[in-house]
Amino acid sequence: MTNSVRFDFHDTTVLVTGGTSGIGHAVASAFAGAGASVTVTGTRGSADDYDTDLSAFAFRQLDTRDTDAVDELALGLGTLDVLVNNAGANFPDGLDEWSPEGFSASLATNVEGAQRLTVGARSALAASTMAGGASVVNVVSMTAFRSTTIVPGYSSSKAALLALTRNLAAHWVGDGIRVNAVAPGLIDTPMTAPMKPFPEMLEAELSKQAMRRMGTPEEVAAAVLFLSSEASSFTTGSVLAVDGGYLAL
Repeated sequence: MTNSVRFDFHDTTVLVTGGTSGIGHAVASAFAGAGASVTVTGTRGSADDYDTDLSAFAFRQLDTRDTDAVDELALGLGTLDVLVNNAGANFPDGLDEWSPEGFSASLATNVEGAQRLTVGARSALAASTMAGGASVVNVVSMTAFRSTTIVPGYSSSKAALLALTRNLAAHWVGDGIRVNAVAPGLIDTPMTAPMKPFPEMLEAELSKQAMRRMGTPEEVAAAVLFLSSEASSFTTGSVLAVDGGYLAL
């Protein structure tokens, strides 16, 4: 017995920040597979600088901490149907997030750039004629809900991005723009790959959730597409946990 859901995003434009690997690449690939015109951003100079195949997308270089670059991207959007704020990292520039510099860099990387891009894209999103309205989906984290003492800056920035999601949802409802968030649990990506050689560390994390396995980027992507589709037209200001039951324990 099989079951599946298929989305149709033909004639829509989608921007996925940090779409060159991991969750972002899975999200971009899912939208492209559903017929959307997809642009991804990455910090390197061109798409050819990545081992990942980015040929299905348009590519824009972007460091979310570069305010001029963020503003330039937002101003050039025209019409935008879906914005996925996925770009982010822990330990920015290798800094200790307990230091003032590391904490500030984490906020700039993970929430301030997303806020600046989203607000800058407001007119482009408001111009969308997509059924169900234009959609912003912010990728947050389980660290927004529980303490993570190794990366306090990352955790705080994801909690701030969740609060921003709810505030934008209420503020922009009159523009026909829905704003939601997806909160992944432990997902098998390059960011979590360093845990695999250390079974004790990996098991300690898996023991915190009910399913006791890592999720896949594609499982997160499915949630993003749902929140961006007409099927969720009555949903805004919400967060969808894709966490294997992490919040259930």
